[in-house]
Amino acid sequence: MDADGNQTDADAPTLRHMDSVRAGVAAAHPTTAEVGLQVLRDGGSAADAAVAAVLTCCVAETIYTGLGGGGFATYFDAATGEVTCLDFFCTVPGTDGDRRSGPMISIEVLFGGMPQPYSIGGASVAVPGVPAGVGAVHGRWGRLPWHAVVAPALALARTGVVLPAAQARTLISCAPGLAYGEGGPVYAPGGRLIGGGELLFHPGLATAMEGLAADGPAAFYTGAFAKVMVDAVRAADGCLGPRDLAAYRVRETRVEHAALAGRRVHARRDLSRTVRTLAALPGDIADRPPNARVVSVAAALRDAGRQRIGDTTNVSVVDADGNACVITTTLGLGAAVWLPGLGVNMNSMLGEGELAVGELTPGERMSSNMCPLVVTDEHGRLVAAAGSAGASRIRTALVDTLLGLLVDGLDMPTAIARPRFHVVDDTVHAEPGVPGDQMAALADAGWRINRWPELDHYFGGVSGVGPGGAAGDPRRGGTGLLLPGG
Repeated sequence: MDADGNQTDADAPTLRHMDSVRAGVAAAHPTTAEVGLQVLRDGGSAADAAVAAVLTCCVAETIYTGLGGGGFATYFDAATGEVTCLDFFCTVPGTDGDRRSGPMISIEVLFGGMPQPYSIGGASVAVPGVPAGVGAVHGRWGRLPWHAVVAPALALARTGVVLPAAQARTLISCAPGLAYGEGGPVYAPGGRLIGGGELLFHPGLATAMEGLAADGPAAFYTGAFAKVMVDAVRAADGCLGPRDLAAYRVRETRVEHAALAGRRVHARRDLSRTVRTLAALPGDIADRPPNARVVSVAAALRDAGRQRIGDTTNVSVVDADGNACVITTTLGLGAAVWLPGLGVNMNSMLGEGELAVGELTPGERMSSNMCPLVVTDEHGRLVAAAGSAGASRIRTALVDTLLGLLVDGLDMPTAIARPRFHVVDDTVHAEPGVPGDQMAALADAGWRINRWPELDHYFGGVSGVGPGGAAGDPRRGGTGLLLPGG
């Protein structure tokens, strides 16, 4: 490695045999990563840094996530080798009685060149989990005071944060939902969408962060903000009630694992079955020639159904003690229901077609494609920590990144940045740069090929720490930073 911790050509043959992972932070926004790294510098644990970074996401990455959303966390304890997954995703509301929601608001979002139907409004709002989730992660594995991990997000909420160019491009696609109603003055002041390099500022969000710092997550579930949330959602014809909020709990969920190239991948069971997909790959996948391997991988990744845009973000952190914390959060598209005086947009999970399946029972936890994960070696030591945005492409992005790391011996930045393909029904959607002979092998195997003109956020947004350092996905303007000397 060079002085900055980047891979050199001499490192490539030994990357898959690295004995340790450097401390660092990977995220989808430079400010998010910088906050996480500063918390590590201040002596915080991986959990402290991840929580501070996620709260920063709720200020800087509101195109993707927010305090009104939900998510999952995966934590690796270096001392014990234990992996724990926490579920703080959204819950179906309605436990307060038979109050019925009004109709959702139908909009169309342009995604991959095609209009995609979405549903927003009060009736799309589920019980949020982000405040409870970050509180649970900090309470279990944090070592800095709670106010110290909230402080960076609070400071940024008072000033606003510059919007990266990649997220400005996402805003263009998501504007029909994000700039709807009260979101208009935030994302499109004067009727023009804010662009890359311009300030994203949410009036009132500092008040929300102040309350979170002072009263903890309870502020949103039983405290001062709970009534504001209920009143706002019900005024928009939703059915969220005080009992829904008071009863919300973070859950520890089962950890699955799969072997890949002599390593073990640990994560929750997600809607797309990421771990099970890895487990189902042929046992000799690492020994197959690339053209044969790509056909097997395409078959394993085959997906079906409508492709959602995937407004989600991820933070991956490894601390100097070797602990890792990966947290993925989302708003869906966002309901365009804003909490008065608090600058918080609520989630639209009940309007997400691929998540709102079957009969939705009040109090039931909703399903999700999110899959924050860690990888360990045969001795139980950390090899990598990663997660991704991208709805149904989360699985694709993570599987391809892990194959790059563990099978092809790539460093984390290269594995994340290399061109990907995603399979839907009988079609392989491929970014430019996927080798032509591999595309030919897929075509010969009977797949239809759809070549995309450039790298695109459609193909997910991985952020990870592992071999070769920390990296965010260039498709979403991601950033990776290493702790000096870590």
